[in-house]
Amino acid sequence: MMWSLAALVLGFLIDLAAGDPHGLPHPVVLIGRGVSLGERALRRVFPATPAGERAAGAVLWLLVSSASLLLPLLLLRLCAAVSPWLRLCVETVMCWQILATKSLKDESMKVFQALESGDIERSRRAVSMIVGRDTGGLDDAGVTRAAVETVAENTSDGVVAPLLFTALGGAPLGFFYKAVNTMDSMLGYTEPPYKDIGLVPAKADDVVNYIPARLSALLMLAAGGLLGFDLGGGWRIFRRDRFNHASPNSAQTESVCAGLLGLRLAGDAWYHGVLHRKKYIGDGLREIEHEDIPRACRIMYGAAALALLLSCAVKLTVIVIL
Repeated sequence: MMWSLAALVLGFLIDLAAGDPHGLPHPVVLIGRGVSLGERALRRVFPATPAGERAAGAVLWLLVSSASLLLPLLLLRLCAAVSPWLRLCVETVMCWQILATKSLKDESMKVFQALESGDIERSRRAVSMIVGRDTGGLDDAGVTRAAVETVAENTSDGVVAPLLFTALGGAPLGFFYKAVNTMDSMLGYTEPPYKDIGLVPAKADDVVNYIPARLSALLMLAAGGLLGFDLGGGWRIFRRDRFNHASPNSAQTESVCAGLLGLRLAGDAWYHGVLHRKKYIGDGLREIEHEDIPRACRIMYGAAALALLLSCAVKLTVIVIL
C-alpha cells in the first residue's frame, strides 16, 4: 500500500504541473462513451415507461461503476506481477488522470480572461465548457457567478472527493468515484429524457458524495482562513445556507465560498430551456467581480493541499491498521 501512497502523491504533483493536456486519451472520456453506448442499448432493451427507464438506469449504473473499478484493479495486478515499479508508474498516471485541480483552474481562468477582454460572447462560450446551465442569456455578472460557483462545487467533485477515494482504495476506487460522478453529470437531470433513467445515478452520486462534500467544505473553510479570507463569514454562511440546493451536497462548498468572499451565489438558472427556481446562497455584502474567479481558485488550491495531507494521513492509517 506504500506504493499506492507514493502513486497518489506523485499523481497529485503531476496534475498540478501538467493538468489535463488536450489530445491525450483520458479514461473519463472512455467512461462517458460507455455511459452513452450503454444508455442507448438499455433504452432498447427496457420498456419506455418510468419504471422501465429507472431499471435501465440502475443496470447502467451497476455495469459502468463495476467496470470502472475492476478494470483498473486487474491492470494494476498484472503490472505488479511484472514489477512493482511498473505498477507504481501505471498507478501514478491513473492518479493523475483521476484528479482535476489544475484543469479546473485553467478552464475557470479562461472565463476570467474572456471577461477581462470585455467579449461577452467569448465569456459565455468559455463558461459553457464548465457548467451545465444554459449560458446564452448570462450577463457579465452571471458569467462570473457561474464560474465561481463551479469552482466551489467542483472543489469537492474534482479535487477532494477523488483524493479521498483514491487514498482509501487506490486508483481503482478513485475511478469508481469518477464513474459515479460522470454518470450523474450526464444523466442526473430532472427533465425528460433523463428524469427516470438518471434517477439511480443521481441518487447514488448523492450518497457517495455525502461525506466528501462536507469534508470539502471544512477544508475550504480552513484554506480560506489561512489565505486571509473572511473565516467568520464562511462559517456563518456554511451553517445557514449549506442546504440551499436541490442536491444535499452542492451547497456545502458553495456556501463556504460565498461566505469567505462575501458574495451571493446561486439563484434561478436555466437548464435545457427550463427555468429552475433556486434559493440564494450568501448575503451579497458586495457586488461580484472578475477577480472573484482567481480568488475561488486560490481557495480551491488551498483545500487541495489540505486534502492531500488528509489523504496521506488516511492512507498511512490504513497501512498501519492492516
